[in-house]
Amino acid sequence: MIVRHVDEVKGTAQEIVTANWTSRRVLLAADRMGFSFHETIIHPGTETHIHYCNHLEAVWCIEGDGEIETIADGRKYALGPGVVYALDQHDEHWLRGGTRPLRVLCVFNPPLSGREVHDASGVYPLEVA
Repeated sequence: MIVRHVDEVKGTAQEIVTANWTSRRVLLAADRMGFSFHETIIHPGTETHIHYCNHLEAVWCIEGDGEIETIADGRKYALGPGVVYALDQHDEHWLRGGTRPLRVLCVFNPPLSGREVHDASGVYPLEVA
């Protein structure tokens, strides 16, 4: 059994901090669960281009506000507590922080190793174990 508190990740190599977001990677590929699980904070007023070509992601918004815009069709969706979205088609999108920090819980398949950041195309690399 794996039991962790998110506070154990803060300040370690499993906490990735960028200008746009802070991601606390609580479960990773090394945990051999078949997915990774993260708490991410999207900083207010930011805009991040994301295109997970190599991963599927499900996101549950639990605090704050923001917006996601799918690039293929320009549709915009308001994000806030209780909203869940799933990038089931590797949807290229813009993720925007609103006026308050947007706190989300994310699941990735295949799981992340823990150090990934978006490349110039908004992609996380696929790391094969």
